[in-house]
Amino acid sequence: MSPEKASDVVIELTHIGKSYYIGRHQEVPVLTDINLVVAKGEFVSIMGPSGSGKSTLMNILGCLDRPTKGSYKLNGREVANLSDDELAYTRNREIGFVFQSFNLLPRLSAADNVILPMIYGNVFKSERRKRAVEILTHLGLGDRVDHMPNELSGGQRQRVAIARALVNDPAIIMADEPTGNLDSKATKDVMEIFSELYQEGKTIILVTHELDVAGYATRHVILSDGCISKDVRGPVT
Repeated sequence: MSPEKASDVVIELTHIGKSYYIGRHQEVPVLTDINLVVAKGEFVSIMGPSGSGKSTLMNILGCLDRPTKGSYKLNGREVANLSDDELAYTRNREIGFVFQSFNLLPRLSAADNVILPMIYGNVFKSERRKRAVEILTHLGLGDRVDHMPNELSGGQRQRVAIARALVNDPAIIMADEPTGNLDSKATKDVMEIFSELYQEGKTIILVTHELDVAGYATRHVILSDGCISKDVRGPVT
């Protein structure tokens, strides 16, 4: 185990592998023997060239996919072999997701998109809109709560997605190329939000191919051919 105290560890991957199969017998390995420990409150970037396994690793970390082999402990609980329902429950309670394509429902307002996770999180109906409006306002969208996604800029849509990720107060935020569809100003605005969340004690895992975006993180995990080739703290180079 890494230098972190066991009580501080939120993610622990041990000998994780992931393969896909073409037909019945042709194995295509994507991740090979991944060992990774992430402590509470870390801001970790995951980088690597296209095809290195970044998105596959993020999907496993986010309980969106299962490893082919190995152990994944989330807050001390083995999750690699959970049922689909148990994985869904874990995702909703412990992890907030932010994606490159925003993944907002186009026929729902900003507030209603933020409300969705609370429906599955057993939040009282009377509390849902109040909480959604509060978090959207905190993110600078107080005058956009009833706007539809197509009435918002890319940066505003991503802030709605961040609000949706935060609304159930997860300890872990996972962001997969969250600035990939944004211009430079919106990218800076969004990354400042992630920096604030880090300062507030959230654990953040960020997949990116952009060095300036990765520079907001304090630790950098570099993938190459499905393996971790480098794991460093400090400035990214």
